[in-house]
Amino acid sequence: MSDSERVLVSGDEAVALACRDAGVSLGTGYPGTPSTEILERFSQLGGRAQWAPNEKVAFEVALGAAFGGARAIVTMKHVGLNVAADPLFTAAYTGVTGGLVVVSADDPGMASSQNEQDNRHYAPAARIPMLEPSDSQEAYDFTALAFELSEKWRLPVLLRLTTRVCHSKTVLAPHPVAPPAHAAHFERDIPGRVMVPAFARPAHRRLLAKIAEIATWNESAPCNRRVAGDRRLGIITSGIAFQHVREAAPEAAVLKLGMTWPLPVALIRGFAAGVERLAVIEEGDPILWTAVRALGLAADGKPEGFRFGELNVARVRRILAGDTRPEAKPPAGKPPELCKGCPHRTSFEILRDLGCIVTGDIGCYTLGVMPPFEAMDTCVCMGASLGVGLGLRHVLPEAEARRVVSVLGDSTFVHSGLTGLAEMVYNPPPTGHIVMILDNATTAMTGLQEHPGTGRRLDHAPTRRLVFEDVARAMGVGNVQVIDPLKERERLVETLTAAMAGNEATLIVVRRPCILAAGKIREYEQKSAAAADG
Repeated sequence: MSDSERVLVSGDEAVALACRDAGVSLGTGYPGTPSTEILERFSQLGGRAQWAPNEKVAFEVALGAAFGGARAIVTMKHVGLNVAADPLFTAAYTGVTGGLVVVSADDPGMASSQNEQDNRHYAPAARIPMLEPSDSQEAYDFTALAFELSEKWRLPVLLRLTTRVCHSKTVLAPHPVAPPAHAAHFERDIPGRVMVPAFARPAHRRLLAKIAEIATWNESAPCNRRVAGDRRLGIITSGIAFQHVREAAPEAAVLKLGMTWPLPVALIRGFAAGVERLAVIEEGDPILWTAVRALGLAADGKPEGFRFGELNVARVRRILAGDTRPEAKPPAGKPPELCKGCPHRTSFEILRDLGCIVTGDIGCYTLGVMPPFEAMDTCVCMGASLGVGLGLRHVLPEAEARRVVSVLGDSTFVHSGLTGLAEMVYNPPPTGHIVMILDNATTAMTGLQEHPGTGRRLDHAPTRRLVFEDVARAMGVGNVQVIDPLKERERLVETLTAAMAGNEATLIVVRRPCILAAGKIREYEQKSAAAADG
């Protein structure tokens, strides 16, 4: 392939290119750094891509497409896979007809996340094969391979990326990718698709047999690579850690695993037998090291302190040298803050001044915890603001309970807030409760994406809008208010104060577009109006 055909792209862009070249019929997901750009780029390339209300729904939509014989991809960040885990585990039993690739973009070091969980644990737990690319070329190659493997064994395949692979740009040489073998078509298979116990038991046995076949295939799979080197040191690694290993120990022999579950046991044993010292280098939890040790092989892992954050060349050198001295603290950076002029600032100023106990949520408004506001007392996961707030209301002394306010954003409300609102109506605390939706008309934290409450799809084309206040009234919330925090500041203070003194379930939609999105929103609306007139 000539240099003119090579491109410099991020890992996310490489996955999108592979989806286009592989003939993917549908891409769906929920925006979450570092996975967001996959579907955005796929849409720009002409693919059919859409944002779902949350990751569970996204997975189920993609699964339905795969049941219909089409290729589908579903994308999310690592914590999103927790939301999608329910259908994921059973989809391994049902299997698929068309290829289904599940992207989990992990965030070691928590660049933009509330935890740094290692989603490699999901592959053996759900019993689905897992591929881990180390650069953009492998992100492209492994995506294409994942669809082939999914269709061969009729299983979902987990493509596990990390922040550094998602966002770093490396050279990619695209190549011909095998298209889907068949056009979309539904094949009725009640015993294979309806997971009642009588059908699920044999499905479980079939799944285990498939995994055994995949493990055998993985012994000679092209996605695994051996790098010749000095036999005095052999390193087993995967993902982005491979790049650090090659720079930190260029003389070492390396076994770079592309499919990290199920593992190629014989390949690992053969590699270990050819080196004097065996080490395992991996980011996150000691998953590979534990598996290697379980094979009865003596292998050096990494000290506990290196389980946290991303690896880099310097850290890998220290691991190989057995250097366990405390690491230097990274230089302090500028702390994040709400944008100047952000409409959320008014809301947090009021919550702070009224002495509220604020149960918060995931989004840019989480920065309300930072000075000068310091107006957030809890933040756990998407939608948890409602449940946590209700729990506090149920148990605190009345004077404290009345100060509890649940705060979440518009995209978060659609994602996981609706069931919390149902809980508020169904099991109301004696003092009632207050929920504030900070509606800035976009999914701001991940880059101004659309959601069902904006009335626009992923490509910003118009669609039906979910009206929060109408939904709340239909669900039985007695007191629903819509307030512009800049134009109606005093009304917001009065409404909050009255709600804290009363015993009613209250929803306050604090509505003002994000200042970064306002111009774009006007542009989208003008285009829609022009199209309607035309």
